[in-house]
Amino acid sequence: MALLDPDCVRRLLESADPDVALVFVRGECLVLPIDEIDERHRKLVVVRRADLPEAHSDEPVTEERVETLTRCLENAVRDFGA
Repeated sequence: MALLDPDCVRRLLESADPDVALVFVRGECLVLPIDEIDERHRKLVVVRRADLPEAHSDEPVTEERVETLTRCLENAVRDFGA
């Protein structure tokens, strides 16, 4: 069963705002501005866009890149016990 939606990961990578994060809240994957994530939800941040090497690449965001990153992030979420 997929935890993260590839479209959510794509939105994270393609965001014009470098200060966004992928947050996993109640089984839902969201991309939110970091300054809008309250203290209670900060521990649910999967990754900040600024921390992804893929976000700083000049290469286009392809389906392959999105799928690969989605799998990596899903593994991290599972490791944290989601």
